[in-house]
Amino acid sequence: MPPPPQMQGIPGAEPTVFQKIKMGAMTGTLVGLTIGFIGGSIQILRAGPGPRGALGTLSQFMLSSAATFGFFMSIGTVLRTEGIEANPYLTPTQRLVALQQQEKMMEAARRGEIEVEERKWRKTGEEERRK
Repeated sequence: MPPPPQMQGIPGAEPTVFQKIKMGAMTGTLVGLTIGFIGGSIQILRAGPGPRGALGTLSQFMLSSAATFGFFMSIGTVLRTEGIEANPYLTPTQRLVALQQQEKMMEAARRGEIEVEERKWRKTGEEERRK
């Protein structure tokens, strides 16, 4: 499934990299906890609780699964939601159409036809060249 479309260049339209990492880590951690619970429960039923007891064994499975899956999901979320220019799956025609739509949105924002939030990060090279 492709990532959701993004409007880059319009302030407030795209989450920051830190927000993407946080979202991926939270999602991965919750999925990892669930998978760890299922896997740990099966292991306890199959092989017994072991010397640590049922709760200790289950918590070890859940925490290790959550940490691993959360780490990789945080990285994967950032990589998967990069901008139009970095998307290797777009054909040249799709890339051109997406960039044209992005430019139309930016022009509408400049004319005041649509409202955008104030930009809170550094200016892009294009904006610096215009001044």
